[in-house]
Amino acid sequence: MTEYKHTIRSEVFYTGIGLHSGEISTIRFKPAKKDEGIIFIRTDLPDKPEIPADIDHVVDISRGTTIGINNATVGTIEHVLSAIKGLAIDNIRIEIDGPEAPVADGSPIVFFNLLKQAGLQEQDSERVYFEFDEAISYSAPEENVDIVIVPSNELKITFMIDYKHPYLGTQYTWLPSLKVYEKEFAGARTFCFINEILELKEMGLIKGGSLENALVIAEPNISEVELKHLQDVFGYHKEVTVSKEGILNGHPLRYYNEFVRHKVVDLLGDIALLGVPIRGHILAARSGHKTNVELVKKLRKIQLKQELKRQYQKDNTKDVVFDTNAIMRIIPHRYPFLLVDKIIDLKPNESIVGIKNVSINEPFFQGHFPGHPIMPGVLIIEGMAQTGGIILLNQMEDPAQYVAYFASIDNVKFRRPVLPGDTLRYELKVISLKRNLSKMRGEAFVGSEKVAEGDFMAMLQKKEESQ
Repeated sequence: MTEYKHTIRSEVFYTGIGLHSGEISTIRFKPAKKDEGIIFIRTDLPDKPEIPADIDHVVDISRGTTIGINNATVGTIEHVLSAIKGLAIDNIRIEIDGPEAPVADGSPIVFFNLLKQAGLQEQDSERVYFEFDEAISYSAPEENVDIVIVPSNELKITFMIDYKHPYLGTQYTWLPSLKVYEKEFAGARTFCFINEILELKEMGLIKGGSLENALVIAEPNISEVELKHLQDVFGYHKEVTVSKEGILNGHPLRYYNEFVRHKVVDLLGDIALLGVPIRGHILAARSGHKTNVELVKKLRKIQLKQELKRQYQKDNTKDVVFDTNAIMRIIPHRYPFLLVDKIIDLKPNESIVGIKNVSINEPFFQGHFPGHPIMPGVLIIEGMAQTGGIILLNQMEDPAQYVAYFASIDNVKFRRPVLPGDTLRYELKVISLKRNLSKMRGEAFVGSEKVAEGDFMAMLQKKEESQ
């Protein structure tokens, strides 16, 4: 059954304080076009810069998730993104007149209710899911963190936290589908420990933080002196109290395991940065923004490859990224100067692996060492260059309008002849990549044996400019 993308029907807004900046801002949610994605707009800055809420624009994860473009940033967006994700909204424009999203009560529920009030509008654009065949994982052993995603027919999350703290300890939860998000997760508030909040406050940070927009967990046997100090730090007139659950100012928990549920809230906000909904079951142990974002980066590389394959490759051959026909849609070379048969691996903007099957019928064997056919070394280099050109051309919306010229080829070495019947494997890694200029390191192999290598620098030009 075909699913279609959604935006909101009407405009809604909320005004509140930013957790870290302490600045008051208004966040305004507006309908978006069918394929815009999630866009933040800094309306308080000149030219009102637009910042896509995707992994490519994440600039900081030290205190929540911050996205940016040039000098414009928007911080602490994870709860806003979580609410958007919880309602399965694909396209939305979010205007904000400050550097940070309001913290509200420390949960996404305010934003969720606003967006629900705005209503959803189906759009004339088919929803595409991120799907995959094998488990994908990220681990940070030094932080005792693991996160893995396995194939599933819909998004599911299993999460475990394990704090060595008497008021918290080990908690576990799972989200079987987004259908339960509103009731079971949207109200889960952010939390921190008393020592953390005191340290941050005394450093002049979390200027908008209070005991009203976060669950602050006390230490056992906290003294009256320490509570009085906390009261002074926050400027409260009433004394600060501790509940039986160890929460300052006695805020009752909304869920018996609210702390781990908030971790799911944050994770949903972070995976929204992929830009497409996921069909997978995420299993996370002690994960936070840093590891969530690292997982999304891995997913993004796979997603880019999938997008390219859909764009250029007509069939879904598992072990081929691009066949010859797809290659000819990207680069201009044709027989007898097309010297790469297929691309078997591609990490966009990072590396590429191409294959050339060397046949005795190659036209260059007729005149190059007749009676002792050897592939010309210059054509091995050309084959590597063509393979590398695919990475550069692939950045453009219409690669057919551009030509990749190689400005220099350095440090070339040939290690053994390539003969008829050999299968050449070109492996190129990006050293630096700008929009129209690239530096790459290339190596060519037959089996496990290196036959040639070199450093390449290439640039793009529009075809009419190069004539």
